Amino acid sequence: MTFGQGVRGALILGLFSLLAACSTVGGAGVRGTVAGRGEDRPPVVKDPAPIVSGTMRPYQVRGRWYTPKEQPDYEEVGMASWYGDAFNGRPTSTGERFDMHALTAAHKTLPLPGLVEVTNLENGRRLVVRINDRGPFVDSRIIDLSREAASELGMLSQGVGRVRVRYLGRAPQQGGGTLLRASAPAPRSAVPATTPVVAEVTTFWVQAGSFSDQVEAGRIADSLSGWVRADRGAGRFNVVVGPWDSANAAEAARQSVVARGYAGALLISGS
Repeated sequence: MTFGQGVRGALILGLFSLLAACSTVGGAGVRGTVAGRGEDRPPVVKDPAPIVSGTMRPYQVRGRWYTPKEQPDYEEVGMASWYGDAFNGRPTSTGERFDMHALTAAHKTLPLPGLVEVTNLENGRRLVVRINDRGPFVDSRIIDLSREAASELGMLSQGVGRVRVRYLGRAPQQGGGTLLRASAPAPRSAVPATTPVVAEVTTFWVQAGSFSDQVEAGRIADSLSGWVRADRGAGRFNVVVGPWDSANAAEAARQSVVARGYAGALLISGS
């Protein structure tokens, strides 16, 4: 081998070594390093998806009105729950399909689709999720996570957990879910004592309308695959569809009933 060949070979070897080093650094930033799990900071969105206009209108669930709006400084501490198999593949409020294996979530009023950072205050785990659905419609809860998001935050077994939610802004055209490095959990003394959470068993129905004519009510109930609940005292026949065990699913059904021409459809519930 000549001197020139030796120099050229050394340069090529050095170049491969440099590429290998760059590859190692880039890969570590995606899923974690020895110092922690996930990235240091939320992703930068360069291709924000437009807000789905229909999701920004005021809406009513269980007699309560919710008004979606831009909330650039939104940050809230509260309880998170999660949903999974029963809704996998169903359309979300944005029209996207719910994927329980993706890092997504539902929120009552933030713009859709958007990104929020969620921190489990019990163990310090953090992640960014794509908000693409409405809910949870339970007063004590501020966000409803996908099964995967709940698993990554260490909340899967208990069903609920105390979290901090911080709005980051618009979501990208697709995805946006990212694992972040765990932060130090809140000291136990800083977390106020709470009563153990008891799972609430609630059933939801959609009332398409109330009619004085029993035959007409029956016809409408058949067209909606529902049934008639008679209110003999008031002489009314209520057309009801359902039940569902989730307010999210029931609200999606209510919107479908409204689209069928029953603008006064109501979401009703009972234990």
